[in-house]
Amino acid sequence: MELNKYIDHTLLSPSATEADILNLCDEALKHNFYSVCINSCYVPIAKQALGRSNVKICTVVGFPLGAMSTEAKIFEAKKAIEQGASEIDMVMNIGRLKSKNHVAVLKDISDVKRSIGLTPLKVILEISELSKNEIVKACEICIDAKADFVKTSTGFSKSGATLTAVKIMKKSVRDHLKIKASGGIRDAETAQKYIEVGVHRIGTSSGVAMMTNQIAHSSY
Repeated sequence: MELNKYIDHTLLSPSATEADILNLCDEALKHNFYSVCINSCYVPIAKQALGRSNVKICTVVGFPLGAMSTEAKIFEAKKAIEQGASEIDMVMNIGRLKSKNHVAVLKDISDVKRSIGLTPLKVILEISELSKNEIVKACEICIDAKADFVKTSTGFSKSGATLTAVKIMKKSVRDHLKIKASGGIRDAETAQKYIEVGVHRIGTSSGVAMMTNQIAHSSY
């Protein structure tokens, strides 16, 4: 298994500097990660730093609360793609889901997806805020909205990914959608467990440490 190809090398801290983003891109190139995952204002910098490499640019939209207007999410997503982003991770409107306003949640996601066409859309559910039934319902809505992935967490809430939640998500989406686990995944062993239960992508700021450990383990 090539763990590096599962990793969205992530830096979403509000205090991240331009130098930090450039360093993130350098690390992604060195380890050939699937993508860098960054805030949208840094997409042009990442595009320049990554050049014609195979490393993709993933950016977040409606982050981290998901509570802004659909029009704002669409504008942010389209602008990011125009500047070089190749994947969009949008935050679901969590309050609307918890209000059982499922039509509004569906419209929010489907409108963003329709606006970005073939660009992959990952929908962040923020599982720490949801019950099991709400996770199931969120997954069903994402299927109906024609999203490409469901994603566990922003990394900015009470907790991140859990294997229990990912198993619920996998049972709900089956083969209709892919799954991205993010939030608190800091070592290769943990990442491997998520991949074994059906995760297609790992969002982590610990990708370099994972690769270093993987190389160290393989030398024994």
